[in-house]
Amino acid sequence: MGTEQFREIAKFLLDAELERRDVVRITKDKVPDLTVDDAYLIQEEIVKLKLEQGHSIVGPKMGLTSQAKMKQMNVEEPIYGYIFDNMVVQEGSAVSLSDFIHPKVEAEIAFVLGKDIEGPGISGAQVLAATDYVIPALELIDSRYENFNFTLPDVIADNASSSKVVLGNRLRKPEELELDLVGTTLSINGEIKDLGAGAAVLGHPANSVAMLANMLHRKGEKLTAGQIILTGGITGAVQLSKGDVVSAKLDGLGEVGFTVVE
Repeated sequence: MGTEQFREIAKFLLDAELERRDVVRITKDKVPDLTVDDAYLIQEEIVKLKLEQGHSIVGPKMGLTSQAKMKQMNVEEPIYGYIFDNMVVQEGSAVSLSDFIHPKVEAEIAFVLGKDIEGPGISGAQVLAATDYVIPALELIDSRYENFNFTLPDVIADNASSSKVVLGNRLRKPEELELDLVGTTLSINGEIKDLGAGAAVLGHPANSVAMLANMLHRKGEKLTAGQIILTGGITGAVQLSKGDVVSAKLDGLGEVGFTVVE
């Protein structure tokens, strides 16, 4: 595969996102032997196309950060994608179901970097020292593939199912909290749908950011000051429906929520 084919597949996936229609996973019809490395090259083309459209990167996001998810996908490390400015939703506002294909939501902790972080060999402690704030977040994921059916290369190519993110209004210094012990509940219409603690994310959310920095180093990139980084789901991902009132409560970090309209 070459750059032209990577860009062609990237446009195919981006068109599906813009048109809110699901497609057959690319490893079924287009590239059955798609590798993880090639999938990231397709993802890079999606990033370029979004930047060409005038969007800007808010920061990267991590996915498959729980041991259960990594085991399910038969991987030894998480995956990453990117959040853009047009994906950020104001806390407490409404999102329209028509803007998605089949959205799900999960609760996370986001890191706001105060300093650049460049691998290799970055540790969680180094991440905490470089972090200005942590904030509660709800990530809305929305695979472009039919029935959320994909292989690992498929989901990487699809920008790790990135869709929208709702960031809380409360900022906390990371040293004020034991982030691995932050208890989290995800509720829809007042009913708790899932719960967990920060340790569900690679033992500690800072480990997720450290691993991301080390992964990005392989292609000569780094995390930069000012980026907002989603560290991965503390809770599982829950399907959304019209009329849902969604709320996550994170101990010491407060609450973040939104509503779903047609």
